[in-house]
Amino acid sequence: MYQYKGLEGTIVAIATAAGAGGLGIIRLSGQDALPIADKIFRSKNNALPSNFKTFTVHYGDIGRKVHNQWEVIDEVLLTVMRAPKSYTCEDVVEISCHGGMMAQRAILQLVIDCGGRLAEPGEFTKRAFLNGRIDLAQAEAVLDVIRAKTDAYLRVSHNQLKGSLSQKLDEIRQEIMSVYVSVEALVNFPEDDTSSDKTTMLQNHLDSAIVMIKGLLSASDHGRILREGIRLVLCGKPNVGKSSLLNLLLKQERAIVADIAGTTRDPIEETAQIKGIPFQLVDTAGLIAPRDKIEEEAVKRSHVYIKGADLVLLVLDGSEPLSSEDEALIEQVKDRNAVVILNKKDLVHKVDEKKISTAFPHAPQVWISAVTGEGLDQLEDMIVKKIWHSSQVDTHGILVSNIRHIHSLEECQKSIQDARSGLSQDLSLEFISEHIKSAINALDAITGRNIDADLLDAIFDQFCIGK
Repeated sequence: MYQYKGLEGTIVAIATAAGAGGLGIIRLSGQDALPIADKIFRSKNNALPSNFKTFTVHYGDIGRKVHNQWEVIDEVLLTVMRAPKSYTCEDVVEISCHGGMMAQRAILQLVIDCGGRLAEPGEFTKRAFLNGRIDLAQAEAVLDVIRAKTDAYLRVSHNQLKGSLSQKLDEIRQEIMSVYVSVEALVNFPEDDTSSDKTTMLQNHLDSAIVMIKGLLSASDHGRILREGIRLVLCGKPNVGKSSLLNLLLKQERAIVADIAGTTRDPIEETAQIKGIPFQLVDTAGLIAPRDKIEEEAVKRSHVYIKGADLVLLVLDGSEPLSSEDEALIEQVKDRNAVVILNKKDLVHKVDEKKISTAFPHAPQVWISAVTGEGLDQLEDMIVKKIWHSSQVDTHGILVSNIRHIHSLEECQKSIQDARSGLSQDLSLEFISEHIKSAINALDAITGRNIDADLLDAIFDQFCIGK
């Protein structure tokens, strides 16, 4: 088990979000969780929490003695979860009180006065990891569940929390370990079999590991998309319908829509999801020759957003021939990852579609009406296909989304390939053994079998205090 110091004592934190609410939860974990609860909780039958059965909930008051009188702080429900069958594998007590911050803070301070200490960020989950209840990949999935922006990523995170990624990593590790054990045996007992059949068997194990790693890495782009989202930038000349389209995609009136050109000056940023993929939608100012310093700055910002976009939505007025502003914009974005939107489908079509197709041979085109909503479904399908390379967002497989995991898998793959190359070239077995050991260490960094204290702290520092 990983050795880590500084987790002594009984920790306490408010586990619910800051602010007023219907309920608040104060969570305790550690060997003194029940003795502390005995001091501050009074049930209606005067039974002590240390005598409660595990996984039971009890009604009573939280309070303290003041001048030999019991002073009630709040009316609560107290839940007992005994070690080792708890989130942290320690004795855990959860106090459900009224959701006002004064009540929660008063109970928190009372627990600290009775010997508890304020938990560090992520310390409850860190204890779950250190006590062997979950591995590090599952611990990080807890944070992903909390931060999930879409139903699709929530499903991916739950799969990892249940151990789907960890199980696959264990399969890969077994393949690598079988090679490591065999190579170490040959190093220590060189008189043993070193025939070509033995070498082929070792190579087969390494090939199997490489295939599994490549499978995980091939899906990592999808995982990253669901985790981080996609920046989608709408651009076009003034009054072409960008703001109307933004409102249509958001399904709410966010941007001001008017017939006056240049209504949008500052870029408008909003989040939305399309078929389970999170998007950061940016409505930029119309790209024209600026008429004043404000428009000059707005146009500069629009250019910056376009350069940083994952996907550009070029909006053109389909009811008019291409203008010089349209052609200048086409020239600017023709080499970008783009979708061309021909707006005003409900009017007579006058735009030169052939000219647009010549400029954007690889960019799909779609007709829409930002007024009536016609064509929106086709546009959303096109956006998803452009990003996901499929019209359906499938989250049933294992999607590696964590950058740390991706880098470790890439390191593991390189070390395995070096080991396999060494076997093919009949290099020293000690040399090959070192490559295999590096591969195992890279894999173990994901699950936490091999990780340094600084990195562990950095991971859990991203958590909230109560988790």
